[in-house]
Amino acid sequence: MSQGVLLEKQIDCFHCGELCEELTVVHDSKSFCCHGCRAVYELFQETDLQDIYDARKEFKTKQGAYEHLNNPDILNKLLSFQSDDYNKVKLILPAVHCSSCVYLLENLNRLHNGVIRVNLNFTKKEADLHYNPAKVSLVELSELLASIGYPPKFDAEPQKKTSQATSRLSMKIGIAAFCFGNIMLLSFPEYFGFDELGDNTFSRFFAWINIALTLPIILYAGNDYFISAWKGLKKGFINIDVPIALGILTLFLRSLYEVITAVGPGYQDSLAGLVFFLLIGKWFQSKTYDNLSFERDYKSYFPLAVLKQLENKAEVSTPIQDLKPGDKIMVRNEEIIPADSVLLDGVAHIDYSFVTGESRPVKVRKNEIIYAGGRQIGERILLKLTKPTSHSYLTELWNNPVFKKTDLFNVTLLINKVSRYFTLIVLSIAGLAAGYWLMTDPKQVWTVISAVLIVACPCALALSAPFANGNAIRILGRNKFYLKNADVVECLSSVDTIVFDKTGTITSTNSGQVNYEGETLEAMDTAVLAAMTANSTHPLSKQIGESLKVTEPAILQNFSEKPGLGLTAQYNNNSYKLGSEEWVSGIKGTEKGTKVFISKNKDVLGYFCISYTYRKGLLELVQKLRKRYEILILSGDNDHEREKLASVFGDRDMYFNQSPDDKLQFVEKLQQKGKKVMMLGDGLNDAGALKCSHVGIAVTDDVASFSPACDGIVLGEKLSWISKVLEFASNARRIVMISFIISFAYNVLGIGLAVSGMLTPLIAAILMPVSSISVVVFATLGINYMAKKRHLM
Repeated sequence: MSQGVLLEKQIDCFHCGELCEELTVVHDSKSFCCHGCRAVYELFQETDLQDIYDARKEFKTKQGAYEHLNNPDILNKLLSFQSDDYNKVKLILPAVHCSSCVYLLENLNRLHNGVIRVNLNFTKKEADLHYNPAKVSLVELSELLASIGYPPKFDAEPQKKTSQATSRLSMKIGIAAFCFGNIMLLSFPEYFGFDELGDNTFSRFFAWINIALTLPIILYAGNDYFISAWKGLKKGFINIDVPIALGILTLFLRSLYEVITAVGPGYQDSLAGLVFFLLIGKWFQSKTYDNLSFERDYKSYFPLAVLKQLENKAEVSTPIQDLKPGDKIMVRNEEIIPADSVLLDGVAHIDYSFVTGESRPVKVRKNEIIYAGGRQIGERILLKLTKPTSHSYLTELWNNPVFKKTDLFNVTLLINKVSRYFTLIVLSIAGLAAGYWLMTDPKQVWTVISAVLIVACPCALALSAPFANGNAIRILGRNKFYLKNADVVECLSSVDTIVFDKTGTITSTNSGQVNYEGETLEAMDTAVLAAMTANSTHPLSKQIGESLKVTEPAILQNFSEKPGLGLTAQYNNNSYKLGSEEWVSGIKGTEKGTKVFISKNKDVLGYFCISYTYRKGLLELVQKLRKRYEILILSGDNDHEREKLASVFGDRDMYFNQSPDDKLQFVEKLQQKGKKVMMLGDGLNDAGALKCSHVGIAVTDDVASFSPACDGIVLGEKLSWISKVLEFASNARRIVMISFIISFAYNVLGIGLAVSGMLTPLIAAILMPVSSISVVVFATLGINYMAKKRHLM
């Protein structure tokens, strides 16, 4: 390969097509306008994607096709997040079809340094594009995608896309049915042996008409199989459509050979029936999957509420689906902004790490836009919604790759590995079967090859886990136990160690008493404390705030919350602290019990003594869990409750005075020992431990509390169901394994019958979709049965 040489000549760049300036870079006998274009060409070569230069000719963009994206009004509607150096937009990429496409698009940042990252949803052919607007515009990125064969669409109506795809499939089914029916009609003389009674001229004529009727089937009704197979092969990837396309092609070529040489009538009826039943199967699969879909229900049950401010200034907790543009909401420290809004009042420091992956609080001024998914750091702020809320967008944030855990249970890895090599195995079996039948009965070769290629189906293997676990999270959601995705069900089934936080986790924040001891608090001090607790989502803050019964809290300055320590704020040049004894007074904790101290200008005023009750059914829960799991307590409180807890958890498995960082390190040490840890905490002080654990579950009595770093959310009233949920997760794993065995048995039996010559291509076409549907139905019904057995339905 030649090195880059600079020449003085004006020619078109091989990569981008732009006219090169005076200096041209020559590499591998091709000319490039710059070293960047040459580098992209080398990337395509390294990853066997150089044929993209041929493919992009099909998608050549018209001049100015994306110029409308420069319009600020249009851009604002399309972007889900924007700042000076970070924009996010959702694209639809219909040309995506294989693993090479995924690789190329997720490495788009190597083609342009303005791209930050691309998260591709392969099944939906959608991508979240994150880019730096200071380096590249959306117009330029759209043109770049079009130039490499992926012209983007900006469509906010997925329902419309789905109906168009369904209409196209219905049209193909109709054409296949018409051709199939007429081919069978013209084949009646052959079926009843009438063609042997006289002149075979009509039989030959009908055979040629049948060949003509198979052309619409090959060229239109069944063309998706050929297109998909060809695109896969061009990228060096053998997908499931390869054996189907080979089966169809085998029948057509064999039929054409027999008609041309007059050695037989051909297999046109089998070919037409094959494509017809494949399309019917695809349609029925689509309807079955839609009816059994869990995603819609899952999003409906996902819990999140915010404080809505009414016209009389009163605040009520409101589910986000009941909010609409124009509503005013209060957002407290660490809470998520549910929809695009403008700031009306308060000091806003917004952390967009759940959107961008970078924790860098941004100060927002009054009347400026705050985007959905941001998290307020500091005092309460008043916002006015400018866009409708979206459950789907918030669940996307929850599944941000930043929080992705890679240690999945082995069932999924096993299924993915088997599915990956399935097609190669099927092609090998078809080749061996062809060799055997060529030696024993050559007439059977075409039937056997076609049947083997068509009856084999890895779809059922790949669908067993998503449908079983997807149905499981839908059922758990109905029982107020919310998981962020289906992978968490598998993770739950492999847990062997459970770590509980104490305050707000095994104790209830909705019961107990709060008593104040110390100097008499002035009305101003009480108003300040009420404002401080109103800004916090911590369970103890909530209890103290409710006990103060203040109708008009003070307006604070410089409020902040230190996880594991407490709250600070200023009011009228006075500094207040509310938190642990050591943090507030500087003296290591000597008081017993749960006490929250108050200081004003470094003078300790007193403390709130909080008594609480343990959640109902805690003793029975721990007794059940101890039979199968190692149980531990990690608490930030002192050990005044040790004796009471020892009777439930055991004295050696309790650890007190643990800071948030201590909890994180404790969980990491357990994992280093090979433990699969499930951590249950309040979602604020335990955020680090929840994120690093095998499964992190936030326990809350307030649906406004939402931490994207956790894997699940459970309402406190359902904590006693943890043992039931873990048993259900183990049941789901068994259902997945049984589904896998059923699918594997179907393929072994079907391929065995096809190899033996006992299966026609027509019957194979009927059986293939039936296998997928049966596995999906079994997985769904199996999960439903186990849920009823555990009283979850």
